[in-house]
Amino acid sequence: MNYNKKTVKDIDVAGKKVLLRCDFNVPQDKATHAITDDKRIRAALPTIQYLLEQGAAVIACSHLGKPKGEVKPELSLAPVAVRLSELLGKEVIMASDVVGEDATAKAAALQPGQIMLLENTRFEPGETKNDPELAKKMAALAEVYVSDAFGAVHRAHASTAGVADYLPAVSGFLIQKELEIMGGALANPKRPLVAILGGSKVSSKIGVINNLLEIADTIIIGGGMCYTFFKAQGANVGKSLLEEDWIEYAGQMMKKAEEKGVKMLLPVDGMAATEFSPDAEAHLVDGIDIPENMMGMDIGPKTIALYAEAVKDAGTVIWNGPMGVFEFANFAEGTRAVAKALAETNAITIVGGGDSAAAVAQLGFADKMTHISTGGGASLEFLEGKELPGVACLLDK
Repeated sequence: MNYNKKTVKDIDVAGKKVLLRCDFNVPQDKATHAITDDKRIRAALPTIQYLLEQGAAVIACSHLGKPKGEVKPELSLAPVAVRLSELLGKEVIMASDVVGEDATAKAAALQPGQIMLLENTRFEPGETKNDPELAKKMAALAEVYVSDAFGAVHRAHASTAGVADYLPAVSGFLIQKELEIMGGALANPKRPLVAILGGSKVSSKIGVINNLLEIADTIIIGGGMCYTFFKAQGANVGKSLLEEDWIEYAGQMMKKAEEKGVKMLLPVDGMAATEFSPDAEAHLVDGIDIPENMMGMDIGPKTIALYAEAVKDAGTVIWNGPMGVFEFANFAEGTRAVAKALAETNAITIVGGGDSAAAVAQLGFADKMTHISTGGGASLEFLEGKELPGVACLLDK
């Protein structure tokens, strides 16, 4: 995939109406619908402010939750419009629909330097189907399309890809950063390239492991997925998380790594417990055989030392997935230690979205990372080397 895409700085937006796809899929309080974390709204500000300063009229749009093509008042973007106007210090005009009479009239009346927000794109049944009619109607509101919702670029929806069939399409600053840093790490990494893969399932990381075996120097495995690798080596895993269907595949991956000269590191010890509970007592297991009555919950001290050593002299480190059940204090040490090792290395450090991003933020190491991806599923598919529809549709430089 070509990562070298045109950005808002490569086109003239003065006096033009710009349809801007943002990621305003923010967490809300279930009872009051108050926004509990406005990080995604703040992340959109640099692109919005740039467009407004350049004299564009900005028509922002986003999805929120999964209304499945129905209008659900509790999933309205109205609270986002309120928060966005507070952050911008100017009125954000709220439309009551996506491409209906209200949105069309407000978009037509919008002046340079003004901003409006369309209602939840997923209130339209055609959004997730990438319906060309809906895409055409959305495109008709504007003259330029700017995509800045990295968290949604792996979906071919009307607002993330379809509109680019009818408007010149470029990226905003958020997507530009993702493409430059993550794209650069995959296309031309500063070596050695070390990939740390954790999380619960091998099955969800298969494509990533496969792709990284072609480009990485070292692959480090942690999290619940390591027990499937242990089983492939003939070890006992007790009550640990295990994907029976992927045992053979895990064995093949280890063999492939050996053939390609890629160092694959697996835990050599771990922390186990008799139950999956925040109060469970942690037991150190030296080696990879887990007792029958226990389940593996985190990597152990020898593994922590091994993994910290492996990233010390790296040129680039990509990390996706925690090392253990970091939500439980007794089993967060592995993830914390890896985050600390990344914070102390001189390497370019890239944290894939989702749980790893949450862990790094929770453990207080976020400001020590080169880049934390804003997309969970999107960053995974990026690491798999898949074509992302919401990126592929943008104009090449």
